[in-house]
Amino acid sequence: MLKKDLTPFKKFFKEYTELRVQENRTTNISLVNGDIMGNATTVTSGISARVNKNGNWGFASNPVISDEAIEKIIISATQNADFLGEKQSKGKIEFASRPHSSENEFYTKKENIDQKAKIDFIKKIDSYIVEKYSDLSSRTVIVSDLEMEKNTITSDGSNSYSMIPKAFVYVIINKTVNDENSEIFKVFGDKGQFEDVFSDPKELFPGIDEAYGRLIDKTEGVFADAGMKNVILDAKLAGILAHEAIGHTTEADLVQGGSVAGDYLNQEVASPLISLVDFAHTYDGNTCPVPVYIDDEGVKAEDQVIIDKGILKGYMHNKETALYFKHELTGNARAFEFSDEPLVRMRNTAILPGTSKLEDMIASIDDGYYLIQSSNGQADSTSEFMFGIVIGYEIKNGKLGKAIKDTTISGIAFDVLKSVTMVSDDMVWDCSGMCGKKQPIPVGMGGPAIKCKVNIGGK
Repeated sequence: MLKKDLTPFKKFFKEYTELRVQENRTTNISLVNGDIMGNATTVTSGISARVNKNGNWGFASNPVISDEAIEKIIISATQNADFLGEKQSKGKIEFASRPHSSENEFYTKKENIDQKAKIDFIKKIDSYIVEKYSDLSSRTVIVSDLEMEKNTITSDGSNSYSMIPKAFVYVIINKTVNDENSEIFKVFGDKGQFEDVFSDPKELFPGIDEAYGRLIDKTEGVFADAGMKNVILDAKLAGILAHEAIGHTTEADLVQGGSVAGDYLNQEVASPLISLVDFAHTYDGNTCPVPVYIDDEGVKAEDQVIIDKGILKGYMHNKETALYFKHELTGNARAFEFSDEPLVRMRNTAILPGTSKLEDMIASIDDGYYLIQSSNGQADSTSEFMFGIVIGYEIKNGKLGKAIKDTTISGIAFDVLKSVTMVSDDMVWDCSGMCGKKQPIPVGMGGPAIKCKVNIGGK
């Protein structure tokens, strides 16, 4: 436990100040064809202070956590702000504030298991795979845990403590047929410590069976016909589109830098069927995958509606961008490690469910594709994107056909969302990946399946 009362250090605050004590703990274990190829636990901890004086930020950090070090860091950050202010004074700035105090931790109430027990867990998974599916050319099982523990106090009245963990097991299987290798990966896990997310390796076996079935489908798959096609993006894939191609364009610091979303505020950017929200910590009465109750600038985090029934309604902000745009605070300032300054980042970005059934959506397409899983992708500030597709199926006359080989989809995200004609009534969340924007950060992505038009690659 890193919980520490930071209130006594407020006496050293001379200007607007944020003080943070943080520890990140990670575990990564990899098993390749039954052999342990990686087994590491890392702990990164320290303190940081950020001070704003006359519009200039002073920042300082230290990996030593002690009362003396905290005092020195506050003084150093203040001196750094003073120094920059001497070079260029922007005048005194009054940031909007939404102070809040809270404690939110997700420690397991079960007995913690050690590294060896986690290795034994994935060895049982590996044994199941090798015994049942001996025709595979290779197999990999990975454990990846992350725990982020933070204490934050600010000069404008916020005081927070949080410990947000997530735990995942990744299974990657390969099969070679006629000298052509096909690969499928399956992700298991959720928010929470390993003990709460996983209890028995057998619970993962049905998912592994499903992955193997898709792998066999893929070895017998066909190339997609290139061109603009009617497709259904399954829920997780729609979530990636919402995050990568829409979410980043509406982060206010990127809007300041010229993102296309800067031209679209209060304009139609999507089908009226599309609403998109960056949730702070709760959706439909349940805790989101990456709950943020108070951001790293001490702002009480609240949901931010980005698109409402096709209309672009707002951006995600930190204190500086909210002041620049004269918008309300949203609580989107987040930092990954103690030595990182907060940036405008997403939290849990999702398209809201519609009313259609997935089977009806498939039945509505005469010639198209059902796209299920992405491997990687990229998007830029114009909302232009390209994603790799590793699991997908033909749709012929309203029915699923053959699997397709690895391909790509591309387009302008806002144009794709304008083409949406059906949105499924389910909601699927994922937080297995990390978002990269100068520094990594855990994020949640969610949504339903959507029917739209997108450009798909061929042979």
